Amino acid sequence: MSQKTLLTQAGFDNMEAELKELTTVRRKEIADKLSDAIAQGDLSENAEYDAAKAEQAFTEARIAELEEAIKTAEIIDESKAKKGVIQLGNTVELEIDGGSHSYTIVGTTEADAMSHRISNESPLGAALLGKEKGDQVTIDGQGPAKGTQFVYTIKKVG
Repeated sequence: MSQKTLLTQAGFDNMEAELKELTTVRRKEIADKLSDAIAQGDLSENAEYDAAKAEQAFTEARIAELEEAIKTAEIIDESKAKKGVIQLGNTVELEIDGGSHSYTIVGTTEADAMSHRISNESPLGAALLGKEKGDQVTIDGQGPAKGTQFVYTIKKVG
């Protein structure tokens, strides 16, 4: 049995849109590239053919990944959330060392550090779940920060 893929509604919608784009547009573009490369003749030294085959493999793998995630998706029902308690889908404002940072807690497949979307399975995301405004969480540093503890104060839960 497959593990559930936790998603916000927006994340689910984005996955469906990406899947549609890959299956209706990208597959055709890649097929056209392959057809053009094959028309050039000798495939043994045809860089365009090799590149198109690699692109095809990557695209088909992504399609399979998206189909599995959509099939096993569990949409987070934010309307059932206990007000003020952090759960998936919440945006939280945290204070650390006098600075303020906002993060949205999402399922693993939606996580994107550059967009301040952290996984519920990450050390910080997991520590925040179930906490409320005013609570503090302490996270042990990883990698080069190993041995350091970071203390976050929850300033706002949205």
